[in-house]
Amino acid sequence: MSLHHLPAAPETVHWGYFDASLAPVLTVASGDLVRIEALTHHAGDAPDLLMDAAIERVFDQVGDRGPGPHLLTGPIAVAGARPGDVLQVDILAAEPRLAFGSNFAGHWGHLYEDFGRERVTIFELDVEAGLGRARFAYDRRTTPLADAPGTVVAPGSVEREAALEGVTVPLRPHFGTMGVAPALPGRHSSVPPGDHGGNIDNWRIGAGGRMLYPVQVPGALLSVGDPHVSQGDGEISGTALEASLNGTLRLTLRRDLDVRVPVLETAGEVLVHGFGDDLDEAMRAAARRTLDLLSRRYGLSRDDAYAFASVAVDFTVTQVVDGRQGVHGRIDKRCFPRFP
Repeated sequence: MSLHHLPAAPETVHWGYFDASLAPVLTVASGDLVRIEALTHHAGDAPDLLMDAAIERVFDQVGDRGPGPHLLTGPIAVAGARPGDVLQVDILAAEPRLAFGSNFAGHWGHLYEDFGRERVTIFELDVEAGLGRARFAYDRRTTPLADAPGTVVAPGSVEREAALEGVTVPLRPHFGTMGVAPALPGRHSSVPPGDHGGNIDNWRIGAGGRMLYPVQVPGALLSVGDPHVSQGDGEISGTALEASLNGTLRLTLRRDLDVRVPVLETAGEVLVHGFGDDLDEAMRAAARRTLDLLSRRYGLSRDDAYAFASVAVDFTVTQVVDGRQGVHGRIDKRCFPRFP
């Protein structure tokens, strides 16, 4: 087992897309550790607080952006990975790089029609206490709409106002967007999640979590980005609390697992993700995929899986703001005590 360091730099990031034709910036062996830097694409919301010199360099020098907004570090190739394998990503650490983060209420937010404007709220992070507190907020009018990835808002160009006084939020550092390269050729926007993973936006994909991705192309080509330090299920304003993270990942090839969709495991739970153009479609996808996993992994008949899911599986909205909406089904591992 080797430990690799992958900084976020103009040479090691790609902005806004997954693409199987990208050359890997790092190749590792199964079981290796990767210390990786993931940058928030919202660093420009308060560059005096959310940027350091290395982040400024990425924003200045990476001009090829889109169609999505997310800064992704990678791709990382895993030697010997081939379609049909499963890439297991154990998240061993996810630590804020700087002591600030941004929430952006964007025009893609679930209730934008109720507000009619885009607003930024900047939080200061107390990592030791595991809490965030709003530092200030402002209405974002730098461009008519926030549709240019990586726009930098000069600190003196907006009126910073007090916000959320006397309120704290729990920190839940995690990676909003992480996944392997899709099999279909060409650029794929980083916005919609899919069976390759991508922008799943489940706040449980943090330290102690294990993601399982079905490998779609040789090498797997894992990319990591959209780092968050907090999020609620739903992510209704358009973003989470966006902040750059340093992570430690262990990448392992698995050929003993029959996993066909992105699955998250924690110490006590298995979570199956479904996506759709609306919540009804996402719910049906999550339910069918959960029944499929219950049958293949735990040996339940389809009838038994259906009954079990109704009495013991929690189906929750993951997010409603990423084009394809998400629902996850949560299985408590205590229900299957004879399985490791």
